[in-house]
Amino acid sequence: MSTTTELLKQASEQFPDEVVTSAHVRHFDLPLGAGRFALITLDNGLDHTKPTTFGPASLANLNAAIDQVEKEAAEGAVVGVGITGKPFIFAVGADLKGVEILKEHEHALAIAKGGHEVFKRLSALAVPTFAYYNGAAMGGGVEVGLHCGYRTVSKAIPAFSLPEVFLGLVPGWGGCALLPNLIGADKAVSVIIENSLNQNKQLKGQQVFDLGIADAIFEGADFLEQSLIWTAQVLKGDVTVERAVIDRGEAWDQAVARGRSIADSKVHGAAPAAYRALEIIEAAKNGDLQQGFDAEDQALADLIMGGELRAGIYAFNLVQKRGKRPAGAPDKNLARPVTKVGVVGAGLMASQLALLFLRRLEVPVVLTDIDQERVDKGVGYVHAEIDKLLGKGRINQDKANRLKALVSGVLDKAEGFSDADFVIEAVFEEIGVKQQVFAEVEAVAPAHAILATNTSSLSVTEMASKLKHPERVVGFHFFNPVAILPLLEIVRGEQTDDASLATAFAVAKKLKKTAVLVKDAPAFVVNRILTRFMGEIQNVIDEGTPVEVAEKAVEPLGLPMSPLVLLELVGPAIGLHVSETLNRAFPDRFTVSPNLAAVVKAGKRGFYVYDSGKPELDPEVAALLKQGDVVLTEEQVRARVLDAVAQEIGLMLDEGVVAEAQDIDLCLITGAGWPFHLGGITPYLDREGVSERVNGKKFLAPGVASVPA
Repeated sequence: MSTTTELLKQASEQFPDEVVTSAHVRHFDLPLGAGRFALITLDNGLDHTKPTTFGPASLANLNAAIDQVEKEAAEGAVVGVGITGKPFIFAVGADLKGVEILKEHEHALAIAKGGHEVFKRLSALAVPTFAYYNGAAMGGGVEVGLHCGYRTVSKAIPAFSLPEVFLGLVPGWGGCALLPNLIGADKAVSVIIENSLNQNKQLKGQQVFDLGIADAIFEGADFLEQSLIWTAQVLKGDVTVERAVIDRGEAWDQAVARGRSIADSKVHGAAPAAYRALEIIEAAKNGDLQQGFDAEDQALADLIMGGELRAGIYAFNLVQKRGKRPAGAPDKNLARPVTKVGVVGAGLMASQLALLFLRRLEVPVVLTDIDQERVDKGVGYVHAEIDKLLGKGRINQDKANRLKALVSGVLDKAEGFSDADFVIEAVFEEIGVKQQVFAEVEAVAPAHAILATNTSSLSVTEMASKLKHPERVVGFHFFNPVAILPLLEIVRGEQTDDASLATAFAVAKKLKKTAVLVKDAPAFVVNRILTRFMGEIQNVIDEGTPVEVAEKAVEPLGLPMSPLVLLELVGPAIGLHVSETLNRAFPDRFTVSPNLAAVVKAGKRGFYVYDSGKPELDPEVAALLKQGDVVLTEEQVRARVLDAVAQEIGLMLDEGVVAEAQDIDLCLITGAGWPFHLGGITPYLDREGVSERVNGKKFLAPGVASVPA
């Protein structure tokens, strides 16, 4: 039995539920009389929308296919070997649901070595090898192609990436060692580090070619046929592939330094994966691939057994699975059709909502406001954004004209909403104003129309309390920027009925948002947690801790931005309003910072100025701050903040604000951009011992976002 077979047999015992990928070998004569060719096709036997992955059994199947073509190549029966995937999907890497159940370091190491041993055999064949990226390729799907001598890519590929760092791993089957030796360290850092830490940014087919990862690019319709013609030309010597000379001097070192700077700015040293990947890229400078593969094996095994990966997989599953099947959502068959949407308000938030409904639902959308100038500005915003989409080639002229024709603005709510099925308000965050708006809408909208509020903190129940039909009022809380952040908190008031709630969830799905059912509680989920988090930061500053110490204290969480930069993005006035709302509801835990109030009163947009190109405390803000004499260390600040957050989450779960801790994490990931390597927040609190210290128990069961017991 070969070493590879032994490794795969050992690993397969840990993967009982693997969806097995087959590796079929076909033979045919290449065009131009180039000779007999063997093509390996990866296919997991499911429909073409399901991803093809690599677990131990799948790697064993590929290994057996390579056994066959290796013999044929040695005997001169074939002039070349290619590998491709089923239509639309090449392969998307390791079987993560198998990886997350591994309990022993030796089993993780077997997976790492097994992938390497199989993939390396492609580069060792006696004939040239070709990878044909015909569809989505990620992780191990990209890496198996890197082990081939030549690569082609389809222009139609929607997603191509090495996303491992995003999840808490390294590209561990050749990516860290091979890619910089193919396209140079700087481009490799962009793909492996920068794109991964930029919310798992994907490459399109043209970008893959432009980077030099692929040697040729063809249209999707006849991609394989054109790839085989090109292969024949390469084998006959009619086409010579020329690749750029790799700079192994100072440029390589600068690329690694740039990667570390990116990692520092994104995770602040709190997550190891990016730094392990950079160590391997740095060592790959000497071109010793086997040394790189060995380092990948060790890094992959170490990280598989670490908390970051488990949290990353947990977060991935939340977004891909729980986010698409919301807990507690009513029967979708109760949902009513929505053929026209009304938007109360025409300011920036309302205009963003109008654009989103227009693009996703493609139904008439009408805005109203208190004067014609505001209405015209709102409609003008939507038209301008449609023109931007047209200019970028995202839509054609016919669609642009059609969308523009569907949006309108009126002053009279009766004229605009008399036949609307769904009306959402985005007006000033004051309960009396919103109650008046809903009373006016209820008087003119059809009896079946859903009345939705985009409130960020006010009671949906109270908002609906003066209506004749409060059962059709639902919270529909978006996050800014609306077009980017996926979360939609759907809030059920005390009298909201199932049909209204089902309609809200159906609309959310059409809007392509991640909907989470939330109880009507002050500030709901994201704003409540962030306000408690920010409140503790503001408290320690008010008490005397320097601003820079308070900010730096939470850097180890690897959050997308510091607390005060986030406050600037949200707007100090909004932050103050939400803290005041929560202070009224929970005065024992939520304070109103006098310093924040002073900043808002002074009309300041934030705590920082950026004259030097980086954030520095605004001297005018510094002059406003009144601080005590209690100075905490970074460690003390961090402990205090995390204890507060853990306490608040525990109370929210006790109150039934959401169904489970998983919904808390899903909200923070999709609504506040909290990193995958934290798994939101509860896995981190569990891992650091904060949950048990504060609440006496962990938020998640053993094996959920952690190594199984």
